[in-house]
Amino acid sequence: MKEPSYISAAEAVRAVRSGDHVHLSSIASVPHILIEALCGRAGELRDVHFHHFHTEGPAPYGSAALRESFRDQGFFVGPNLRAAVQAGVADYIPTNLFESQLMYRTGALPCDVAMVQVSEPVDGMVSLGTSVDCSIAALEVARERIAVVNPAVPFAYGDLIPLERFTALVKDHRPLITSTYAQPSETDLSIGRHCAELIPDGACLQMGIGAMPNAICACLGGHKHLGLHTEMFSDGALALIRSGVIDGTCKAIDTGKVVASFLLGSQAVYDFIRENPSVLMRDIAYTNDPRVIARNPGMVSINSAIEIDLTGQVCADSIGPRIYSGTGGQLDFVRGAKLSKGGKAIIALASRTRSGQPKIVPQLQPGAGVVTPRADVQWVVTEYGAVNLYGKSLQERARLLISVAHPQDREALSRAAYEQFGRDC
Repeated sequence: MKEPSYISAAEAVRAVRSGDHVHLSSIASVPHILIEALCGRAGELRDVHFHHFHTEGPAPYGSAALRESFRDQGFFVGPNLRAAVQAGVADYIPTNLFESQLMYRTGALPCDVAMVQVSEPVDGMVSLGTSVDCSIAALEVARERIAVVNPAVPFAYGDLIPLERFTALVKDHRPLITSTYAQPSETDLSIGRHCAELIPDGACLQMGIGAMPNAICACLGGHKHLGLHTEMFSDGALALIRSGVIDGTCKAIDTGKVVASFLLGSQAVYDFIRENPSVLMRDIAYTNDPRVIARNPGMVSINSAIEIDLTGQVCADSIGPRIYSGTGGQLDFVRGAKLSKGGKAIIALASRTRSGQPKIVPQLQPGAGVVTPRADVQWVVTEYGAVNLYGKSLQERARLLISVAHPQDREALSRAAYEQFGRDC
């Protein structure tokens, strides 16, 4: 096989033109060497748009100083771009993550240049490693396809790409960005225990990352034969895989395998997927398709919320009108889990914020986004218990949600419910 030819990052990004739409591989596997080189061309470029899931590390393309050259429009907002989005310097494209790839594939959103990190080749094929996300779709439609070949990117099975598909290759050796999470609080663990009670042996799980998902994982140590079909996982799920709690033996599809689309965690998580045939890193078109999700019986989705109102509307992407994160794949998995035979969709949240503000509220803050509509909500779990809103009227929902609100908030919520819904609340 012909030895691949590599060029410098500066040479590679010469392919980017003013007005182009540029896709970035995301999360822990951002092609920072290309971003740095492209930002070095800021003086000669105008109106270049960036699209991606949330990115870890520096994001100079979102700075006010470069706003004439670059415009960031991510599908999800991470901490590195949150202030820029809230200030109007950067922007956000609301989308369910399943549909991010459809935007590229249907042409609803242009993709002129795809810039991704990949593993070293094996038999002429490379892996997108820890961040497949919607990059497969971007690579299908982009005019220019630039790969950073980095030995730190693990060769993971799933959706692989021929190295020859790329129009330019660059080398880099910097490690992937890792992340650690705070130890779960007692509130997190209480929520975890309530969630664990809803999860039967043999269930297939989806959950995110952070202290609360890790707390839920910590409460599942006594379970058996769980599966994992998720958009992402981290160290909490890895512990369950290594202990044998997650073995995938009850999955109807991808039996015995862990399926995900992107990762963020410790180096141990990244090392685990390297050439591991029990892990499939797949296109978001597969992991987040509600029809695929529903094929596994006993699917349980666990997602969080910023606040939830007494009718069951879930805000998970903004604080009032200020975008905080994004829609993500919450609704993808809520709907997939509910369509699954014996499935459950769980929204798990603390009853109050760290500053003591209620998270179960009479109405969402003005301008707050509804990520999961009230008609889709099923189980809601706080540290005070679990309630099932599915099939319940507005008055019944209000009573149930008040029962798992913080005790000091229940009287005010009851008054609000009476004013909104009448005496039966």
